[in-house]
Amino acid sequence: MNILLTGATGFLGFRTLEKMVLDPRVKKITATGRTLKEDRTIRDRKINYVLGDLSDKNFVQKLFENQIDIIVNTASLSSPWGNKEVFEQANVTTQNILLDMSVQHKIKRFIYISSPSIYYNGNDRYMVKEDHSLPTKFVNNYASTKRKAELLLINSGLEYIILRPRAIIGRGDTVIMPRLIEAHKKGKLKIIGKGNNKVDLTSVSNVVHSILLSINANESAVNHIFNITNGKPSYLWESINFVLKELGKETISQKIPFKIAYLAAFFAELYATYISKSEPPINRYSVGILSKNFTLDISKSKEKLKYEPLVTTKQSIKEFVNWYKNEKS
Repeated sequence: MNILLTGATGFLGFRTLEKMVLDPRVKKITATGRTLKEDRTIRDRKINYVLGDLSDKNFVQKLFENQIDIIVNTASLSSPWGNKEVFEQANVTTQNILLDMSVQHKIKRFIYISSPSIYYNGNDRYMVKEDHSLPTKFVNNYASTKRKAELLLINSGLEYIILRPRAIIGRGDTVIMPRLIEAHKKGKLKIIGKGNNKVDLTSVSNVVHSILLSINANESAVNHIFNITNGKPSYLWESINFVLKELGKETISQKIPFKIAYLAAFFAELYATYISKSEPPINRYSVGILSKNFTLDISKSKEKLKYEPLVTTKQSIKEFVNWYKNEKS
């Protein structure tokens, strides 16, 4: 089969490409992204890198010049804060263009990497299932545009599988753990609330595993949405402190009440929206994510996709720590 992999130069895309190229059933991979770094370049006869902007119709047309059987769309603008129009173009316009071309070229299957951020409603959430009701208003532009992209795919008439992996960590992570480490460096990282909140974290290796399962899944898994996690929720602040300890940094014990942190985030957002026009140092979504329980049910993934986590949370954290040490050395 021939595969188009978008976001192939990013964290998840690169890790997916590493494994995808080893699958004997995969004959050709068109790997696309905006920029290609040396440490995220894989040299293999199966891979053809084509760099460009997915919001450019002419560029996307070029990606379909050779036969494509399956699309894996990992490309996304992922941030808790940002301009609505920028998110619309990055996450919705690109999806629209890819879907139009997929319909024209009769693509066999479209696999989309979405996000459980669409479940977030500001409260503790336990064992959320894929068919649980969604908030009437999404928490940020990222969540709202990811849901729009899901609906575009669902209504496209194409055969699809949608994956919602929760908090991806591991080698190559440049978002979750690095942001926390940077906040710690600046002395701004504090436990919000009681510090006993449980959350799902997901090894990037497990997400890649779910993508490869989706590529080769039988008809019973088609046209479904699947939660993806490591399967065993962790105490968030224990995991954060484990990372800090492994990096030789002082662990976090100082706490700030949720209400105070939330109020500070509210005013930071107001200042950013109307005065600074830049991302605030703290936002209400981040306060909630760092203080609330948030776990997902993956029984549907196990049943229909035959998904089983291969890597534990501790293993994926250690993988990240080893990589991060080498990057900073």
